[in-house]
Amino acid sequence: MASIPVVQSSSEFRDTFFKRGGEKAARCYQCATCSSVCELAPANAPFPRRQVLMAQWGLEDQIISDPGPWLCHQCNDCSVRCPREVNPGDVMAAVRAVAVEKMAFPGFLGSMVGNVKKTWPLLVITPIVFWFVVLFVTTGLGEIEGHSNLEPSALLGQFFYDSYVPHSLIYIVYFAAVGWVALALFIQGSKFWKMLGTRQKRTGTLIGALTGVFVSIALHSKFSACDHGVPKRRWGHFLVMWGFVGAAITSGWAVVYLYGETIFFSWFFKIFPFEKPGYPVEITHWVKLLGNASAVALVVGGLLLWVNRRKTGDKLVGSSTPFDRFFLWIVLAVIGTGVFTEIFRFLPGITPMVGFGVYIIHLGVVLCLFLTLPYSKFAHILYRTLAMAHERLTSN
Repeated sequence: MASIPVVQSSSEFRDTFFKRGGEKAARCYQCATCSSVCELAPANAPFPRRQVLMAQWGLEDQIISDPGPWLCHQCNDCSVRCPREVNPGDVMAAVRAVAVEKMAFPGFLGSMVGNVKKTWPLLVITPIVFWFVVLFVTTGLGEIEGHSNLEPSALLGQFFYDSYVPHSLIYIVYFAAVGWVALALFIQGSKFWKMLGTRQKRTGTLIGALTGVFVSIALHSKFSACDHGVPKRRWGHFLVMWGFVGAAITSGWAVVYLYGETIFFSWFFKIFPFEKPGYPVEITHWVKLLGNASAVALVVGGLLLWVNRRKTGDKLVGSSTPFDRFFLWIVLAVIGTGVFTEIFRFLPGITPMVGFGVYIIHLGVVLCLFLTLPYSKFAHILYRTLAMAHERLTSN
């Protein structure tokens, strides 16, 4: 006699899902219009109809281990055509938000960021206060020995931030933060990859699949398959992504130049034909130009995302939840404080203490962005990458 499958429904998951923006899923009567019009859904596992059904039933394990929500790029072609105004694109966004929360390590941090409507002051203000306290204890919030032998100039700036914030403190704090984030992402990513493997058999290697995935992500090529929603989402995400990449490269080179005379990096200049410009680097140097070009990309991309999110009622944009807005505002805060941190060094009439204050706020919001990475929309970079790799390994 055939066994009867047992469906384990979670009312807790369903309640959380509705609170995170998925309440309209209850309207769905499974007409499959959404899956029919989606150009991104694979033929062997179409979405989002199936995910909406699982969310209605509260099938937590099935929906969290499903790659479908992460293959969706929310171009919202489905939402435009839905006869019941379920807005399946928003439903998929809510599924992703709950999945990030449920897979979080440790769980209480996932819940804290998931409930960001209430917890955002703690998440944002604590890292800023942390920096003020650390600097008060170590430097008294005053000027320390930095580049006191350098004269202010149009190319170097009016003052230097390491005269107020020692580089050693930045390394200690951010190396620790990066280590913690890497550990959390590894645990969460390993768990998700294992869960994906229980649903479909994979053929090939993860490394091999990631090559094509990285190219797709770098070009944002998946968006080109969408019908209506391409311009509203693709270019804002594209510019912000490459702006952060450029800023990371700039920061890396700054460290190399800063310690170019030490045992840690002196070998680098013996092997590679790069000049040692000294530190601080002049504004006309290629590293500074890359950093400023990255800042422009971040500003333009961030503004595009912000303008789109303000178009309430536009189904191609979708609705915004506190989870969405928190990540966007933190990104905008990092961009804004970062830009003003540099501008103030060259703007006449700005005192060092004003620039110093903005710099501390910048360090705080960057730390907030880092520490919430595994639990916010930033975690999409992990789960979407793994889901896209899984799709490549199961497409045959």
